[in-house]
Parts: sequence; C-alpha cells; structure tokens
Amino acid sequence: MQDATALLSSVFGFSAFRPGQAEIVEALASGRNVLAIMPTGGGKSLCFQLPALMRDGVTVVISPLIALMRDQVRGLHEAGVVAGALTSGNTAEETDAVWAALEDGTLKLLYIAPERLAASGTERMLKRAGVSLIAVDEAHCVSQWGHDFRPDYLRIGELRRSLGVPLAAFTATADAETQSEIVQRLFDGVPPESFLRGFDRPNLGLAFEVKQNPRAQILSFAAARKGQSGIVYCGTRAKTETLAQALREAGHSACHYHGGMEAEDRRIVESRFATEDGLIVVATIAFGMGVDKPDIRWVAHADLPKSIEGYYQEIGRAGRDGAPADTMTLYGPDDIRFRRSQIDEGLAPPERKEADHARLNALLGLAEALACRRQVLLGYFGETSQPCGNCDLCAAPPEVFDATTPVRKALSAMLRTGEYFGAGHLIDVLMGAQTDKIRERGHDQLPTYGVGTEFDKRGWQAVFRQMAAHDLVRPDPSRHGALRMTEAARPILRGEAGITLRHDTIKAAPRSPQVKMLVSEEDAPLLSALKAKRRALAEAARVPAYVIFTDKTLIEMAETRPRTLDAMARISGVGASKLEKYGAGFLAVITGETPAPLHPARRKLAGRDASTLYDQLLAVQADLSRGQDGTDKPMTCSSAQLAKLAAVKPADLSGLTRVLGERHAERFGDAFPRFGAAFLAVLHDAE
Repeated sequence: MQDATALLSSVFGFSAFRPGQAEIVEALASGRNVLAIMPTGGGKSLCFQLPALMRDGVTVVISPLIALMRDQVRGLHEAGVVAGALTSGNTAEETDAVWAALEDGTLKLLYIAPERLAASGTERMLKRAGVSLIAVDEAHCVSQWGHDFRPDYLRIGELRRSLGVPLAAFTATADAETQSEIVQRLFDGVPPESFLRGFDRPNLGLAFEVKQNPRAQILSFAAARKGQSGIVYCGTRAKTETLAQALREAGHSACHYHGGMEAEDRRIVESRFATEDGLIVVATIAFGMGVDKPDIRWVAHADLPKSIEGYYQEIGRAGRDGAPADTMTLYGPDDIRFRRSQIDEGLAPPERKEADHARLNALLGLAEALACRRQVLLGYFGETSQPCGNCDLCAAPPEVFDATTPVRKALSAMLRTGEYFGAGHLIDVLMGAQTDKIRERGHDQLPTYGVGTEFDKRGWQAVFRQMAAHDLVRPDPSRHGALRMTEAARPILRGEAGITLRHDTIKAAPRSPQVKMLVSEEDAPLLSALKAKRRALAEAARVPAYVIFTDKTLIEMAETRPRTLDAMARISGVGASKLEKYGAGFLAVITGETPAPLHPARRKLAGRDASTLYDQLLAVQADLSRGQDGTDKPMTCSSAQLAKLAAVKPADLSGLTRVLGERHAERFGDAFPRFGAAFLAVLHDAE
C-alpha cells in the first residue's frame, strides 16, 4: 500500500493533512466503515480520494449532483489521477473513456449519481469493475425528514451489502437525529467508526442584519466585494430575477437561478459560475449543493433560511479554499412569520413540526444573539469555542437591556385582544393610536392601551421581532397569522422569569461589516496578474479557473513570491502534475523571467529536501567527472540515479553500490571509492 503522506504531497500538492483527515484516510485505507462529519471546506473529498489511490480496485463515489461530480473529476485529472463519471451530462467521448479505463484496470475513482442505482445493470457493472470501496458524499440526503432528502440514497445500504466492501459516509450537516438515520440506513444499524471533526469554519465572517431596505443592503454588501464571486440566496423565484437585474444595473456581473428555469438555462448558469471570475448568482436553494467552486468569496441571504442546518450548509459554500470569506443574512418579522407558517401548514406529523420549529428557533437565536455568533452556532452542534473575533458581534458588541417589562406589556396586549391580531395592531394599542380598528373593537378601553410610550413604532416592531425570535409568540395559521403566545412566554408574563433583548437593533440599523482584503495593497497587483494567467489557462483548457489553482494557492504565491520551481513546489496546492504543467508559467509572472527547464528526474524532487541533495551531488559529480587533474575518462551517473541517491540516502559505500548498481560501480573501477566517498559526504553532511 502506498504511503498516504507521500501521495498527499506528490499528487495533491499539500505538505500536511488538515485536522482529522489523516485518521479518516488511515481508517478507509485499512478497509473500515466510516462516518465522517466535517465542515464544508474541511477537505472531505481528499479523505476518500487519497484512500482510493492507496487501495487496489475502483472506489465508487455516490454524489448528488452532476456539476459536483464533473468538477471533482476535472480536478483529479489535473492532478494526474485517472477518474471518471457516468452521468447524463457526459459526452459520448467521456463515457467511452470511462468504460475504456474500467476495462484496462486504470480507473481509480468512478463517480455516479444515486439515481443510477435504480438501474438494473448498475450493480452487475460495479461488481465486474472490481469496486473495493464505496464513498457517499452528502450522506445526510438519506434522511427522509431532512432538508435535502434523495429517495435513491435509500438504495446505498443494499449496494454495500451486495458488493461486500467498506463504505464511507461524509456530510457537513448532520444533527444527532440525522446521524442515527445514516447509521441505520447505510450501515444496517451497526455503528461505523465515526469521526466528528468539528463544524468551525474560522475563515468565514458571520453577520446578520435586520431588514431595513433589503435591496439596498444587498447592493451595499456586494459593492464592497466587487469583482469577487458570490451567491445571494432568496426565498422566491421572482426575487432572484429582480435582484439579479438590480446587481447588473449596479455594474456587477450577475445572473439568476431557480428551479422554474429550463434545464439548459440552469446548466448555462452553472457553467458560467464555474468558469467566470467575479460572477454573482442570485438563486433559490435549488442552487448550491452541486457547486464545488472553492473560491466563492461571499454568501448573502436576502431572506431568512429555513433552518440552522440549511443556513450552515449555504454559508459553507463560501471560502472552501480556506481563504477569508464573508457571509451576511437579512431577516425580519415577515421572514419569521413565513417560516413558521411553512412548518405549520406542511404535511409532516406533529412531532416533526415541533422539531422543525426547534431548528428554526436555533437559527433565530443565532440571528438575535447577544454575544459571539460563532459560539452560538457551534453550541447548536455541541461544540464550544472562544469568542471568534470574526463576526459582527465580536467587532461591535451589541447593546442590551432588560426587556422584561415591555415584553410583559406586549404579551398582555395580545391576551387582552384575544390573540386575534398581528403585531401592527398590537403596536397601535400599546402606543395609544387612534384608529378605526381600535375604536370599533373598544381596544382603547383596555388597560394596555397607550402604556407603550418607551418606544416608537420601529422600536416596538423590533421588540415583537425579537419576541418571535425567542419563540415567545408564533403566528396562528388558523387565525390568518395572528400572534399567539407560546408556553415559553408564560413565566415572563407571570413575573417568574425575565428576558434580555438587544437595544442596538431598536435604535438604529446596524452597519454592514467591512470587507476583508485577500492580500495586502502591495501584493494586490501581483495577485491580479496571477489570476489573469490562471484565467487564460482555464479558458484555453475549457475548465473552471480553480481547477488550475485555487484562490488560496494564488494568494500564497503573491505573498511569498517564489523565485524557483523548488520554492513554487512548496506552495500549498501545487502538486507534481501541476508543477510540471503550470509552474514555469506562473514563475514567469512573478519573476518576469521564464525559469530554465529542469531534467524530469530533478523536477520530481522539486520542493523536497532531496532536491538540495540532488543539486549538491550534481556539483560534486561535475568536479570529479574527469578526476582531480581533469584528464581522466569522463565518469558520471544519470539524472535518474542521482535522484534515487538523493531520495534513498544510502549509509555507506556498499549501500551506494546497491543503489547505483554493481555494473556502474565496476565501470568506475578504482576511482569509484573516491567518487562514492564524495557522494556519501554530501548525503551525510546534510543530516
């Protein structure tokens, strides 16, 4: 079995594993069943791609969307790995290439959609292909009550039993209930080796804003990030179209995407987003699961997501390359009312509705958090952390106040009006407004009439919104959305409990978080030049730009400015295949000069300690090739032999002879001991 660390460096260009990857790779390479829950951008794909290279046979990867499979296959091809996908989006040539690689035994990873498992011949084909491992991406899709349920995922457990091979299930969003479903449906209830590698994405900036002028807020957020790829999620199809138009009118490259579009139009948007730098896609949640673009620099929500899991997955599409990325979510009372109604009017059983309300409560708690948002978010997933310093509340701690009295006033107004009215009328009652509706119903005679003088109308709207966020009140669909008090509110109304609310959102709209620069002002021109080079190469190869190099790799190039191919090889994400294809071209951008070509044997050592030994051995050989007086018959080792010496580093003359071969040592004759001693001095002085 090949060494994992060596493959990590030579194939993928990484000098070390990310936290948690090494243990998962070892477990899969050893043939154990695995359930791995890792944050988006935490390196899940590598955890099954690397064991696929270490093991004999084919690893079949079951993935939910064609775009995701095609992106990963393209990336593997660039890294020199034989991989393929069997999808409806294939050209005839692509499908023929996959079957040919299966026939000659060179294919290492085969990507298929779960829907293909319904075809009668799929299982027979996989048995003939010699599948040795099944990897399931987005394994939470097996949950029948989850937000991304895919019925054909239920067939995967049967496939595992039929093939008799280990299975690895990966997901970024799985609470305890979903984890239990995964174990039951994919592993027949027998717990696999589980790896919970944390949900923290420290490179993501977190921010929420109360809706004031949503279109202007989104335009402002995008303007601060002009030229960077981003996604804006909207709650309706119509809003995606109008907001995309507004962004275009503001000078952005933007397009819309939703499930009501023709399949070809959706495909065009997906293709543009994969290949264009700086494109903004305004979309419903129909867009995203299959997006494997690592350099999305921001995600904004124009409307409140459905749940905290949905929110976490959607913002997780930003910054998958590990470079800084920003997120911003807008929300308001209409969002809360709409999401509550969606749950209450759905077809799920009562216990499921309560669970969905609890998930929404968690998201609303994050929206109305009083301290570090990351602590609140990770707390939902059972993790603890220190204040992150990378959210809007860490940057500007909110002003809070004891809201027990105004909340009790609001609850009392609700009860005294029979819980038959929405926030607008209740605010009028509290503020003592003179309206026909109040007079007709005699609400100007209530004890709560006019008692809410501490806030203006906007202030009371913020109080009611926060009450809804704390699940003290819910809209009643049977009463046209009138607010009803929940059990959680009763202790406050009775004076048995208090409540603290945010005062800053009552007084004024919060400011948008400032954009984080990817590089310093000094390095920005070079980063732009490197991106231009990447774009030209990507267009010529007709692949997404990030398949050449990710933003994070280019940022490291711009900051460290490598001067040689050895230094370039040490940049994260520059593996042997990409160094050979692109190293000289990007060095030319950085240095202004095209580097001298390296012998292939020497190029394979680029960036490794052995490269320095190779150069020293080459220099010693040049000095001794014609003896000390320069008149002897030339005597040299080949570049391949020098590379092998540098890699193996034999301890003595006999070991040196074994590496170079008896015939070579014999050909050198009497001079070999002197020649070899010089080589050994280089090798051992280096230690």
